[in-house]
Amino acid sequence: MPNVTFAIPAELHREMRAHPDIRWAEVARRAFRDHLDKLELYDHLLKSSKLTQADAVRLGREIRQSAATRPKSPPGT
Repeated sequence: MPNVTFAIPAELHREMRAHPDIRWAEVARRAFRDHLDKLELYDHLLKSSKLTQADAVRLGREIRQSAATRPKSPPGT
């Protein structure tokens, strides 16, 4: 199995060291697998899509504009 080395912030490392019972390499492997599974799903869904990048940008702008002009609901409703 190949090894991968990467840097993490010092504060994160301190927090991880506070839990020596956790197998952090296994946590990382699972996180990588979960992320790759999501990417594979996206690739599968997009494989047959006819939506172009320009279409996606246009739709995003329309949604943002619509959301900006929609009246906001009062808190708690």
